[in-house]
Amino acid sequence: AKKKQKMAEETKMETSWVEYDPATCNFPIQNLPYGVFSDKGNSAPRCATAIGDNVLDLSALAKAGLFDSEKVLEGGACFAEPTLNTFMAMGRPAWTAARTILTDLLLEGGKNAALRDDADLRMAALLPIDQVQMHLPAKIGDYTDFYSSRYHATNVGTMFRGADNALQPNWTWLPVGYHGRASSVVVSGTDLHRPRGQLRPDPAKPPARDVCKLMDFELEMAFFVGPGNKLGHPISMEEAGDQIFGMVVMNDWSARDIQKWEYVPLGPFGGKNLGTTISPWVVTTDALAPFAIPNQEQDPAPLDYLQEKGLSAYDIKLEVSIQGEGMKEPHVVSKSNAKYLYWNFKQQLVHHSVTGCNMRPGDLLGSGTISGPDAAEYGSMLEISWKGTKPVSMPDGSERKFLANGDLVNMKGYCQGDGFRVGFGPCSGRILAPVAQK
Repeated sequence: AKKKQKMAEETKMETSWVEYDPATCNFPIQNLPYGVFSDKGNSAPRCATAIGDNVLDLSALAKAGLFDSEKVLEGGACFAEPTLNTFMAMGRPAWTAARTILTDLLLEGGKNAALRDDADLRMAALLPIDQVQMHLPAKIGDYTDFYSSRYHATNVGTMFRGADNALQPNWTWLPVGYHGRASSVVVSGTDLHRPRGQLRPDPAKPPARDVCKLMDFELEMAFFVGPGNKLGHPISMEEAGDQIFGMVVMNDWSARDIQKWEYVPLGPFGGKNLGTTISPWVVTTDALAPFAIPNQEQDPAPLDYLQEKGLSAYDIKLEVSIQGEGMKEPHVVSKSNAKYLYWNFKQQLVHHSVTGCNMRPGDLLGSGTISGPDAAEYGSMLEISWKGTKPVSMPDGSERKFLANGDLVNMKGYCQGDGFRVGFGPCSGRILAPVAQK
């Protein structure tokens, strides 16, 4: 507790010479997330951090020799690459070294004035964030999605099996998950077409290929794996913290009617592989550390390999809005929090590797839908409309049971500090009409 208080006090004091409003800015000096961008002047994707309303080109800093002081960073050559995978693979010593250098370069009154006092370098490296193109932060080799919110699992189970049989017998013993499709993970701002698939809305009739009628979002968080482990060598709980590079907000789009027909007995497939949207900036566990809180009580107690006694959950405020065609403003439909996860991120990673599964740099692990105890905190339209029985009224007079074509879904997340916030940036996408049938 004392360590966390000291960290919070130190974090509170930090300001940058780069101007921004700390009360509303997602990317103050306390954050320093990592992403990949390109711009009109240079179409090559490369690595960056964000500060205020600016992107800071890390490849430009590396070219200027500003990472040479730390051998573990190997001159920062990794920042000229089109993904963060190499940097992720370097592990905690490199992550700490880079954060220390960047903090000193950007800190008001910092000892390293190489960026602040060099107008040419500032012009080359500091670019307005609204004038760049963001890309996926990593080459995602594998993507896994969990089902870790008890509130969400209970809601869905109650709808389809009844309150007495809401949770399957294994749910309180292990983080349930399934292997998703990495190729359809897209960066925020990517529009997606409403899918077609095999449906069976009437159990008395044969299934048919048709357009999805029950399109949904799922409010999630996800994390990127760092160095990874060798095949056959599980990651222990003690090692898990140094294996998590950072986190993003995630929308795991869901075609509910496709999913309903296909998921027995092996789980989701086509209903989930149509697209998964993530925010472009990866917020590190160092930036999130001041917002770590105790995990939800777990009863029964997890098996030994899943027991974690530290502060393993995070107080990350989450919000979802929908803006339909013709609507002037987005309409907030959910306000949740990452603290509502029953199984935390470390437990997800440890259980994923317990069989000896080898995790690799850039692998993406999603939390599953994050719902809270109140209806205003539900993380999907399936729950918000309670399987379509409680339509949501929109400001333009329309209603939503599920998503309509043209709906722009925007998710955001942030941690609230004392006078500042650590944000994730947008996680948005629009549902377009289905592609013409062939």
